[in-house]
Amino acid sequence: MSTASVWPLRAGAGFELAQRLGYDGVEVMVWVDPLSQDVGALRRLSRQTGVPVLSVHSPSLLITQRVWSPDPAVRLRRSVEAAIELDARTVVVHPPFRWQRRYGDMFADLVAELEDETGVEIAIENMFKVRPPGGRRDARVSAFRPSIDPTEVGYRHYTLDLSHSAAAGMDAMELAERMGRGLTHVHLADGTGVPKDEHLVPGRGNQPCAELLEKLVAASFTGQVVLEVNTRRAVSAADRARDLAEALLFARFHLGQ
Repeated sequence: MSTASVWPLRAGAGFELAQRLGYDGVEVMVWVDPLSQDVGALRRLSRQTGVPVLSVHSPSLLITQRVWSPDPAVRLRRSVEAAIELDARTVVVHPPFRWQRRYGDMFADLVAELEDETGVEIAIENMFKVRPPGGRRDARVSAFRPSIDPTEVGYRHYTLDLSHSAAAGMDAMELAERMGRGLTHVHLADGTGVPKDEHLVPGRGNQPCAELLEKLVAASFTGQVVLEVNTRRAVSAADRARDLAEALLFARFHLGQ
């Protein structure tokens, strides 16, 4: 379970809910929550709850451009170092923003270099277009370089996010085919196809969540499936727990568990 799934609660609540509901581990979303940035505190929390950190989401969002460093290359290096300290296999990162020219020029080489040096898998995530400030309601542009589809560049490892593919109007099954054996990480969530990032509980939208999981099983997938769902509208702790329990049950059922 991604700790982002309990937002606006802090990462500690994610560990506790993951323990209570029986998740295998967590993906730590590194963002403005100070706990998510404190590797020592995360390690202690993991020991206390018995919930391992299986992956680290590098601070790639617009609101996290100052977390750890204003330099995106430093943030990526710090993410890999955090993964090593937490015994996490994977770092998830977004493609560079279009205005990050120097970082964009070096990104593919930096990813390859860090993977070679550390053995940590850096899984590049598919994204979606957004409406430009002041633009028409139907106008959409890519904020990412070279595009929202990381397979256009070609990396060793990918993260397939089904909420992002829904917002982008992309066929998630075709994207999975393009990613091929490089698909080692899945952000499982649903969407209805509206051009915004919904992160619905799987089964509540129109994305091929079940079909993708069953395809992964048939292909002897050995990667990670992370529930990254939006529970911010939950009116109570019980409602949040029910949503995350339903998401876990959906994943386990379609993974044959």
